[in-house]
Amino acid sequence: MSAVNDTKFQPAVFLLTGIFGQENIHVWISIPFFLIYVTSILGNSVILFIIKTDPTLHEPMYIFLSMLAITDLGIPIFTMPTTLAIFWFNSREISHDACFAQLFFIHSFTFTESSLLLCMAFDRFVAICNPLRYVSILTRPRIAKMGLVSLLRGVFLNFHLPILLKQYRYCQANILSHSYCLHQEVMTMACSDITVNIIYGFFVTVSSVGLDLLLILISYVMILKTVLSIASHTECLKALNTCVSHVCVVLLFYMPGIALSMIYRFMKSSSPLLQNVLGNVSMLIPPLMNPIVYSMKTKHIRVRIIRVFIK
Repeated sequence: MSAVNDTKFQPAVFLLTGIFGQENIHVWISIPFFLIYVTSILGNSVILFIIKTDPTLHEPMYIFLSMLAITDLGIPIFTMPTTLAIFWFNSREISHDACFAQLFFIHSFTFTESSLLLCMAFDRFVAICNPLRYVSILTRPRIAKMGLVSLLRGVFLNFHLPILLKQYRYCQANILSHSYCLHQEVMTMACSDITVNIIYGFFVTVSSVGLDLLLILISYVMILKTVLSIASHTECLKALNTCVSHVCVVLLFYMPGIALSMIYRFMKSSSPLLQNVLGNVSMLIPPLMNPIVYSMKTKHIRVRIIRVFIK
């Protein structure tokens, strides 16, 4: 009898949410979302094509940028299908297994991107603080290992999330506040004890994204210390200018995510619309803006893009 009751009260699917309270204009809202999605795919694909086909760009900074572009392709690929399905077809249902798979890929790509931003900060640190050893430190085999470790780290830290979530029964409200699945929200749908998920999720976030951000801040403190010791004002500005793109990308990546995490942990009664908007910003804006920022602020990339479109 208890097994029958468990089946009765356990929802077979989760229900995703578009823009909260704006369901009547979802078709119109889908237009900027679709344009952002297409622009993100095209922008990062162009960055990859230019770096791959131009031997002069086969340098550490641009190799890391190509890795970042691959990550920025992955995030929208795993978030936009469910988002556009809601906007176009009002298809809100997602099975438990599909939801767990989606959140695994989203979090894995997010953690990998955080690691790559740390690698790029290290690249800028070596280039400015120890330029004479730049080539000997950042060799291609070492860069490849750094990229591989970043990917494996993201996958390994999130591999356990679907396994843990699959053990639970979901007998509470099954309506999610985003158009895709996130671990910090899905686990609250369970009617079981989720203490393990809370502790593990907090540990993983602090030891990966939190640690990456701390090390990036430390690297820039050391960069500033080195730059400020340069006598020439022109050389000082030139050195700092090489970091502007990376700083912008770091801010675009971490700020929305930090704001969303703070809301989930400390403002549980906050507006669902606020959570919804911040969630979309954290997933949509970095993949869109990263190629734009590097195209505008990096002369070599900008020149190659202009040549491609002129031809």
